[in-house]
Amino acid sequence: MIVAVALFELHIEFAQSLKDKRMVVRSLRAKLRDRFEISAAEVALQDVHQRARMAISFVTGERTVAEGLLEKIQTFIESNTDATLGGWTSELLDFDEEAGL
Repeated sequence: MIVAVALFELHIEFAQSLKDKRMVVRSLRAKLRDRFEISAAEVALQDVHQRARMAISFVTGERTVAEGLLEKIQTFIESNTDATLGGWTSELLDFDEEAGL
């Protein structure tokens, strides 16, 4: 089992208020959840009106599937939001199926 976690740093140049920023973040979060069936949330920089940090996570059975989905999510974010992707990082956690609890 692979647990994938990623952080995306966004720059929202036009945002003049936190309300402008929330509009972009909420829209992107909803699109990500609907399109990819993943967990997504704003996790940092909540009081900064032109920057946002979003985290996503999902579980899958294979590393190659996780890597492919992360690439699709990155491409989606770059092309489906009013924000600019400033950078991102990810971690894939591999849990052994036979691990004892």
